[in-house]
Amino acid sequence: MPNVILHMREGWTADEKKAVLDVVHAALVEAFGIPENDRYQRISQYPAEDFEIPPGKSEKFVYVEIVVFPGRSLEAKRALYMSIAEGFTGIGLDPQDMMITLKQPPMENWGLRGGIPATDIDFGFKIDV
Repeated sequence: MPNVILHMREGWTADEKKAVLDVVHAALVEAFGIPENDRYQRISQYPAEDFEIPPGKSEKFVYVEIVVFPGRSLEAKRALYMSIAEGFTGIGLDPQDMMITLKQPPMENWGLRGGIPATDIDFGFKIDV
């Protein structure tokens, strides 16, 4: 149940935004083994004055913020980062124009399915990959 937020400057086309969302989702499916339909994603766009681009990065810089259940191995995280980078290249973006942050709040800090703590739910897929 990853929760993805892509932070970027305004000016992206609908097709470009969809392509980046698809890249991140495909990487999560591949690296973390989440179900294909487990897709909680949104884009936050900012006016140029509200989104500073780091030095050496282009106007297409994307900050990828992913909130996930804890338990993924370092190898799975490496695979995720590399898959997103390769996906960026595949859609014509420079993988140097991204930064990824994983946030992993404890399972008891997720209220799902009508207010049930995530600790009490069988998700039907492995989290400790």
